[in-house]
Amino acid sequence: MPYNSFDDYPMSWRPVLKRGEAPLYITLADKLEEDIASGVLKAGTKLPPQRELADFLDINLSTVARAFKICSDKGLLNGSVGSGTFISYHMVSKMKPAENSTIDLGGIMPADENNDEIRTLISEMMNEDDFGSVLQYRSGKEYWQNEAGTVLLKQAKCNASADKIIFASGGQNAIAATLLGIFKPGDRLGVDPLVYPGIISIASMLGIRLIPIRQENGEMSEEGIRYAVKNDGIKGIYIIPDYQNPTMHRMSESCRDMIAKMAEENDFIIIEDGYAALLTDEPRDSIYSRIPEHSIFFLSLSKCISSALRQSYMITPDKYRDVISNAFYNINLESSAFLSEIAARLVLSGKYETLLHRRKIMLAERNHIAEEILGGFNIKGDSNALCKWLTLPSGTDSAEFEKRALEKNVLIYGSSHFAVGKSAPVSGARLSICTPKTGAELARALTILREILETEK
Repeated sequence: MPYNSFDDYPMSWRPVLKRGEAPLYITLADKLEEDIASGVLKAGTKLPPQRELADFLDINLSTVARAFKICSDKGLLNGSVGSGTFISYHMVSKMKPAENSTIDLGGIMPADENNDEIRTLISEMMNEDDFGSVLQYRSGKEYWQNEAGTVLLKQAKCNASADKIIFASGGQNAIAATLLGIFKPGDRLGVDPLVYPGIISIASMLGIRLIPIRQENGEMSEEGIRYAVKNDGIKGIYIIPDYQNPTMHRMSESCRDMIAKMAEENDFIIIEDGYAALLTDEPRDSIYSRIPEHSIFFLSLSKCISSALRQSYMITPDKYRDVISNAFYNINLESSAFLSEIAARLVLSGKYETLLHRRKIMLAERNHIAEEILGGFNIKGDSNALCKWLTLPSGTDSAEFEKRALEKNVLIYGSSHFAVGKSAPVSGARLSICTPKTGAELARALTILREILETEK
């Protein structure tokens, strides 16, 4: 029996354990995971102290500690000495595609555009005698494809030799291979408090713990990194320096310098995501260019050139090249020969510049629409950004705002989808202005959002 009476004692979680053949700590961990998945335990809920929970369940403290450790390693929990243990925010928030009747401002999927350059290239390739060779796996001997990668990497301020490039079928697969290759379950990776959902899902699948780094002026702080190194034992950090997803912040030169210095001093790896690096009008030197022995950089093409090009060029330190290449090979995450050939021809012929320019024009038009309609609210993202980050008025809950928007057939994603840790640092929403089919459709959606916001005043 419990030592104390809990009849009238407030507890955020009162699990009922069905004791069976499994060890009690496994049963408790399974129950905790089940209650998170079902919504019994909401994001940000503070769990009872381990000693109180052990007394309530009439089990050993070590049993609770082991159960919490299992769930913590899965990314389900977030906690620190002195503050308690909380349900991780991102673990109870899933993204779903928009219905046909809904205007999609959720996923970042740039609207269909004229791709005559790609059509022409494919037509030319089909008439060549050796067309069948690009319908096979990549042989690794297509050196001209590597040369094309160096052209784009140089434009993204990341100089690399052609023989060092690794091919990936998109940025998310580049992240997956990196984590598979150099991290193990239970390792900790530093990220922004609001971060790209793709790395949240991959880290969760692999049992890698994401640690939110404290910020100053919208970007990682030196104090925050030092704290995470000392207290959380992070093995690396993941960053998007240009148009950070979801906040669309562009990292300052001083922050890039600081992160490079921290990586060298503390011997951790930087995973640098260049998904939007080609969209900037004033590119800044990559962190890889500052400290190549501590940095992995990858440049993906689908968001900036053509959605059809699920292609990334990746460059790593020599010490990680083999393990990451093996991860790509073992689970077949490499880019196809067909896509790699199309990308190479687009780049080496210079035709990619037309596609890139066209995308920038579209984004400038979409951002102008957003500024006109939502200009009276706190929105971030310059004229080349794929999204706008909307900080909601004080007292407005992002989940409720998301729900009200969907009721009016507009899909957006609020802070909870991007938050790492025990809470969302700000109530906001990512508005993917690049996704609606037309500018008129975007304007309708933003007008609906403005009307919802105005009722909150």
